[in-house]
Amino acid sequence: MTWRMPAETAPQDRVWMAFPAGGYTLGDTAAEADEARRTWAAVAHAIVDFEPVTMVVDPSAQADATRYLSAAIEILEAPLNDSWMRDIGPSFVHDADGRLGAVDWTFNGWGDQEWASWDLDASIGRFVAEAAGAAVVGSSLVNEGGGIHVDGEGTVLATTSVQLDPARNPGATHASVEAELRRTIGAEHVVWLPRGLTRDHTRFGTRGHIDMVAALPSPGTILLHAQNDPAHPDYPLTRELRALLADAHDAAGRSFTIIDLPAPAVVRDDEGFVDYNYVNHLVVNGGVIACGFGEDRADAQARDVLAATYPGRRVVSVEARPLFTRGGGIHCITQQQPSQRA
Repeated sequence: MTWRMPAETAPQDRVWMAFPAGGYTLGDTAAEADEARRTWAAVAHAIVDFEPVTMVVDPSAQADATRYLSAAIEILEAPLNDSWMRDIGPSFVHDADGRLGAVDWTFNGWGDQEWASWDLDASIGRFVAEAAGAAVVGSSLVNEGGGIHVDGEGTVLATTSVQLDPARNPGATHASVEAELRRTIGAEHVVWLPRGLTRDHTRFGTRGHIDMVAALPSPGTILLHAQNDPAHPDYPLTRELRALLADAHDAAGRSFTIIDLPAPAVVRDDEGFVDYNYVNHLVVNGGVIACGFGEDRADAQARDVLAATYPGRRVVSVEARPLFTRGGGIHCITQQQPSQRA
């Protein structure tokens, strides 16, 4: 069986999410819990203006979910530890006949993080796949959806710091990971970046997810996070990554057109240097759901760049600072289900 992961711009049947039910995401206070629930709900309500949303809800959170979510959001019940659907859910693929499959990656709490629990989340990939009516494609590779980005034509972006993380895949090599990505998502050429953003390598980070720094909006094109403040440690990093990508090529042998997506102006919060970025966006049918950071000028500039990058799609910003405080962005809490090809 040959599988290929379609581009995120491909037609979609729905977007999957998981409602906050506990752990670091929900926080330690009623105010933090309310903030998390409101933020996840705001993203869901922005998406449902474009296409259906299915929210997986832990049995303990049913009452909260119905209080925060409109009737337009479909609710499915399943036990959850956390709510980062991009990472705990499957990656949807097509076979040669266009039928839907779903790669059920092995999940171990972003590399056995001491603060993470995943006994329940490890089963969500299969749960979502079966609920979607997709053929389950099992994989022993410890991977999360935020660890890969594809163009739908065989090109994959990934980071060495995630895929070769000894707490994820001990003994793995670039070649062994590439072979498994070829089998599961149809990778023909993997573009390797060494690591992700600085904040993503701290305690509550993922150790370098690609979806926080670069995306493939179309074949031959890369959207790249640009940190333009020399005081930020991502300033030299993003320039290093840009130089690497300028020398790279895609599965068809094309050099990349690189589109810079500048960071917002703020560089620090109470925990240190932030990883606020606009690369972590979600493409939906007819639209783009972008992260907003309360900076009118920067948020508008990002919408303009995304609108030009995805012509014909309406770009909507959703306040994302509560997501980034918890370790991710809009792309991290969502997982698109592509339509079955005729």
